[in-house]
Amino acid sequence: MSKKILLLGSGELGKEFVIAAQRIGQTVIAVDSYENAPAMQVAHDFEVINMLDGAELDRIVAKHQPDFIVPEIEAIRTERFYNYEKQGITVVPSAKAANFTMNRKAIRDLAAKDLGLRTANYRYATSAEELQKAVVEVGIPCVVKPLMSSSGKGQSTIKTEADILKAWQYAEEGSRGDIIEVIVEAFVNFHSEITLLTVTQNGNPTLFCAPIGHRQERGDYQESWQPAKVFDKDLQEAQDMAKKVTEALGGAGLFGVEFFLTDEGVYFSELSPRPHDTGMVTLAGTQNFNEFELHLRAVLSLPIFEITLEKAGASAVILAGGNSTNPTYSGISEIAALPKTDFRIFGKPSARPYRRMGVVLTHDSVATPIETVVERAKKTAELVTVNL
Repeated sequence: MSKKILLLGSGELGKEFVIAAQRIGQTVIAVDSYENAPAMQVAHDFEVINMLDGAELDRIVAKHQPDFIVPEIEAIRTERFYNYEKQGITVVPSAKAANFTMNRKAIRDLAAKDLGLRTANYRYATSAEELQKAVVEVGIPCVVKPLMSSSGKGQSTIKTEADILKAWQYAEEGSRGDIIEVIVEAFVNFHSEITLLTVTQNGNPTLFCAPIGHRQERGDYQESWQPAKVFDKDLQEAQDMAKKVTEALGGAGLFGVEFFLTDEGVYFSELSPRPHDTGMVTLAGTQNFNEFELHLRAVLSLPIFEITLEKAGASAVILAGGNSTNPTYSGISEIAALPKTDFRIFGKPSARPYRRMGVVLTHDSVATPIETVVERAKKTAELVTVNL
């Protein structure tokens, strides 16, 4: 059952996916825009290209003739995926899913307009002037996000009219596509956010992982924990929403579906057609399969009988404080000496302010208060320094 996988995007999530694939004998070619990206360090082969260049994408697909194309980032010329599917290559989860979810506009319109899911009031803008009009329509405070970005890049909150121009400029800087457009969302008064890892299978039922809670700063997650505390009725509503949207997108694989939990109910927020950064908590052994193993098994049409919660766990990010072309790390020995604790250093060749360079993982019994596990992860991450 050995297959060839072309991985488009080679960050830390891709690295864990490659490790999972290597463990069951798959061949992976890792692709990114720079050399020595994390996933390249463990893959069989690699390519360095601009994935927004359709001709370059066509070239490496023709060169490697993969069985599967697995996207890991947003900035890809995804419309080419339809042609690859016609060639008999499986795009994960599907060409439609990749095209819809790599762009916030398509997935939001699918969720809100086509499927009728509860979402924040929203508008789009392609200029600072349009942004000003959109802000008036959705109201202040509101959140501005580039249609194509990752890890919170370009995302900001508008609290006063003076923030509008700054928000547009920041979105321009953080956008990962070649068309500058933003989504403007009314602020949702939520009491918590969750990621619901949803696994769609070929010929087998859709499965859900235990909900994952997370905290964000600058639009990027800082800690995540599993299981999150969610009322049964809210969890059922979130699962129903996740099933509707993943079925509409089609294909097999793991989706990271994000929700806001409010007093009025559950709001659909975003969806990623791949392992989710908050799902790195599953590397703490919280489940019988971590999110990368689940994604791989679904992609390969290996049946997943069940997903079981084994432990309570938490993750906390290790961030760089500045720029470096040769980052090193202090405090690793202190972490290694702690019980029920683990860590990952991603091996990124360079650092910049707030870049995620690693993650600390803590775990305990399912009966342990999750707040205790999260606090331990946060304090442990503070022991690590990224030396510039």
